Amino acid sequence: MPYAMVQKPQIPNQQPASADATGTARGSAPTSADVARLAGVSRATVSYVLNNTSAVRISEPTRRRVHEAARELGYVPHAAARSLRAGHTRIVLMPTPDVPIGPLYSGFLNEFQWALSRLDYTVVQYGSVGVVGDEAARAWAELRPVAVLAPLGMGRRGIDVLKRSGAKAVMTLGPEPVEGAHALLTDHREVGRVAGEHLRERGHDRIGVVMPREEGLDVFAQPRLEGVRATGAEVVPVPLAYTEDDAAQVAEEVRESGLDAVFAYNDEYAMLLMRALQDAGVDIPGDVAVIGADDLMLGRLLRPRLSTVRLAMPSGEELAELVDRLVRDPAAEPEAREVLAASLVRREST
Repeated sequence: MPYAMVQKPQIPNQQPASADATGTARGSAPTSADVARLAGVSRATVSYVLNNTSAVRISEPTRRRVHEAARELGYVPHAAARSLRAGHTRIVLMPTPDVPIGPLYSGFLNEFQWALSRLDYTVVQYGSVGVVGDEAARAWAELRPVAVLAPLGMGRRGIDVLKRSGAKAVMTLGPEPVEGAHALLTDHREVGRVAGEHLRERGHDRIGVVMPREEGLDVFAQPRLEGVRATGAEVVPVPLAYTEDDAAQVAEEVRESGLDAVFAYNDEYAMLLMRALQDAGVDIPGDVAVIGADDLMLGRLLRPRLSTVRLAMPSGEELAELVDRLVRDPAAEPEAREVLAASLVRREST
């Protein structure tokens, strides 16, 4: 096949590139050799430090010196080259949430990403409209991640696709484990159970449970309703959109139905409904007791102060260390651990 060879033109009187104080040629990309020269260490030491190699002991002062030199020079390791040498990337894929998430999950995900970056992983949030479950796994596998926090709905087939593409650690975050993956279990029935038991202890056996009309929240709302039902209470679903107009209509329905207790899904819906109930002349908790979930600061500023269910998850650092351990030992047997804890915060609204 014919081809054309392009020769770079020679520039007359071209002067050699000058070097800065570190010895790096101006206009050229810094190399690991430049970092080694500035830090006063070998290139191998630079590689060990920047690749976070645990097999070789490097003193903390030397690690700091290498990192400082890399920052000063603006040196960034070549991810593709490093991946070829290691046989895998340092990418950890996480799903981009496609439903509204509260401060608990938002804070957890931010802390998790920060802790992973400290372990020299690159966190990539991946989202694709209309691609879910096992189909999403094929799209994710194209990036050859070393670890994946799999989205809801991914099954065993998707887990296998990711592992065959080189993922050493596949973790799921949801209510049920998936065969072949390490499971971080978040059972929202416990949230409803804690709220329901509190209301029953206060003498309420017929409990309204807010079911948000907003798309995508059923995955959390339905288990919370089931948790209230598991306490033996009579459960009355209360559909509610996150608008003042809908809250006003629901407040009237609550009053007319004779309900004297409501678990309002979370603090935001609880505050919305409380305001509407109060505007309708309903006394809280005298006429209707209201409890939320998430323990938002604003709920403490209301009058009456909002009773709530406080949620807690493990630290992002703890789970980042788990990811790192699984990457180093991909043959480890999949395990399941409960990561969502729920506890009652009793205040004046109940």
